Amino acid sequence: MTSTGKVDAGNGDWLVGNPTGAQLASALWIGSVGLLILGLQPLLLGALYTEGHVSGDELALVATAEMIAIGIGSAVIAMLLSAHNMRWKSAILLILLAVANYATAHALTSTSLIAARTVAGLAEGGLVAVATELIARSRRAERIGGFFVTLQTLAQCALALLLALYVIPAAGSAGGFIVLAVVCVASVAVAFIVPDNYAELPKEENFGNVLTVPSITALLCVFCYFMFFGSVWAFLEPLGAQYGIDGRTVGLIVSASLAVQVLGALTATVFEARIDYRFAIAAIGVVAFACSAVLASSPGLGIFWAASLVMGFILLFIVPYQIRLAITADETRTAVLLVPAAQLFGLAIGPIAASLLIDGADFRPVPEFAAVSAAASVVLLGLFVLIARRRAIA
Repeated sequence: MTSTGKVDAGNGDWLVGNPTGAQLASALWIGSVGLLILGLQPLLLGALYTEGHVSGDELALVATAEMIAIGIGSAVIAMLLSAHNMRWKSAILLILLAVANYATAHALTSTSLIAARTVAGLAEGGLVAVATELIARSRRAERIGGFFVTLQTLAQCALALLLALYVIPAAGSAGGFIVLAVVCVASVAVAFIVPDNYAELPKEENFGNVLTVPSITALLCVFCYFMFFGSVWAFLEPLGAQYGIDGRTVGLIVSASLAVQVLGALTATVFEARIDYRFAIAAIGVVAFACSAVLASSPGLGIFWAASLVMGFILLFIVPYQIRLAITADETRTAVLLVPAAQLFGLAIGPIAASLLIDGADFRPVPEFAAVSAAASVVLLGLFVLIARRRAIA
């Protein structure tokens, strides 16, 4: 969301403005509600698939439509709308998301499911922008970003356990989406703690700052990494079924993976200033490639668990370093506002691209595609480093 008006001087921790701890926490929670679906998608879409509401191809379309809508919502709202009246905007977006979740629970066709999740995605993207706009105004955006992914993943983990163990077995996928609607309505109270107006960033925000080779390369690096994860995450249940792993076990793996994601986010928050972002992103890309290769090799239950947990750890461990990558590429911090969009577009394109490679009931091409995506992210990082060095020499 662009800001207008007089620039407010920040304190030592903020470029502009001076939000209280409660205001920061409320903004991060609002953004976390917008991203709850990321951790719950394997459970909810897996339940829709098991219940016969969607086919494998339709599952990919539903996942892709929502992720693309979140990316569009987060980018458009962050870049084009003013950062004023944030409390009412947050409340309206939460209510819209609650309605979309309720509509999903009662959708009867794949077309109505896609429509409901697209509307949900636009609202979720707007909620993400509420958090990322405030994070971009921090002098320690990487650390605040680490707190953000930790909070959202804790919420995802708790809800995943609730849905996997109690709600979905008793009420199916519809019950899961009703729970999400209830969370949105309850969060309206938190919306009125968010700072009502965000102070203007020191430099003018516009798309021109992003249309540079370093910024585009950095965002593509982020995109490819999340395309790796999105492709595997969306098809984790049918992939597990192909290897003889039942849906309930996959649900527990998803919940455990979310718990490990919290550990990864906390670890990155502690160590983000001690590890060079280039080394971290490259090393994680190599680990991502290895995990994908393992999942493509028809692993047993134990290896499937291990690969899934490692993927969970590295998913959010990398986020603070991707924020540093974006800041290095564009010191105006406009690129940072588009990091969530790059992540979400990767999560969206991953499943649909991987689905084109699926042959009948054979889902092994999915992790193979994920391996290529992970390798591409490392290559793009190398390209970014070369570009940055040439610009420094020039």
